[in-house]
Amino acid sequence: MSVNNTRQMQGAPTIADVAELAGFSPMTVSRVINGEKNVRETTRDAVQAAIAKLNYSPNLAARTLAGVEQIRIGLLYSNPSAAYLSRFLVGSLEQARLCHVQLVIEKCDAGQDEEEALRELVASGVDGIILSPPMCDKEAILELLERESIMTVIVANWSPPGNISTIRIDDVHAAKTMTQHIIKLGHKRIGFIEGNPAHKASGQRLLGFQQAMAEAGLPVDDDMIVLGQFTYRSGLEATEKLLDLADRPTAIFASNDDMAAAAITVAHRRHLDVPKDLTVCGFDDTDFAQSIWPELTTIHQPIADMSRAAIEMLYAKIKAKRAGNQDMRHDELLEFTFVRRDSDGPPSA
Repeated sequence: MSVNNTRQMQGAPTIADVAELAGFSPMTVSRVINGEKNVRETTRDAVQAAIAKLNYSPNLAARTLAGVEQIRIGLLYSNPSAAYLSRFLVGSLEQARLCHVQLVIEKCDAGQDEEEALRELVASGVDGIILSPPMCDKEAILELLERESIMTVIVANWSPPGNISTIRIDDVHAAKTMTQHIIKLGHKRIGFIEGNPAHKASGQRLLGFQQAMAEAGLPVDDDMIVLGQFTYRSGLEATEKLLDLADRPTAIFASNDDMAAAAITVAHRRHLDVPKDLTVCGFDDTDFAQSIWPELTTIHQPIADMSRAAIEMLYAKIKAKRAGNQDMRHDELLEFTFVRRDSDGPPSA
């Protein structure tokens, strides 16, 4: 069936139809429509011919605010922690309102083709993309954005190659700070619940834990490091494994609050007092940290501030590009905070 016949049945042509007829990706078509300069003349001619043939008309009303061209920012997310996502989305929406930009939010469900979700988001006509964990850890996604010259800011715990900008904290230092605190309390046998190994932050937090233990001259047995997935359920399973050890840990450091909350739940099930019988510490300082009993000692990661900074950085980059300035890579490091509450204490006699 031809594209035109399909349109007769389904309505007005879309940017995806233009891309199919021209033989290029929706990203390339978007760049032509937006008047970007780094497009070959032959490519531009082919896309414009497809636009004319299909009588395609971008929705200019949606891209105009008070006579000024609207900036549209796409946010692609997929995160197992609802508490993390809540703070991230609130920060993004607040900053988008302050910058007068339209925020297009797209969720990538488990098992969904991530690259296809990204292509659909770009095809909607966004001027740039923000990626939150774990989407920002997908190298294939980042390579696609870099290849298509899509302005991108990632809220991540690492610095990717190329021209992609980042907002991050020092996860290694943060995890090291928490571990040093637990050691100073007198704990020597400390269990660590690792997050999903596909997330860059997971490896960095583990590294910070290992560095602090090594500097204190404390051994780390393999069975004291248990794999989780950054989810509450995985934290339950990981804690069960740690507490089933013949020589169980006197403290557990979980690499996010969801899993730390699960560790406290398992301790209560086993009639262990937290922190008298077991110290439990987390990471992120999400709503979980203060909604459980006892309230959680954790690392405050400024999640909402990080998402606000990402919107603000991408907004500035888009404005600079429209003014004809060269797009430069930026790497912004935000501060974390150690937050002590009620879930930690010295080991019992």
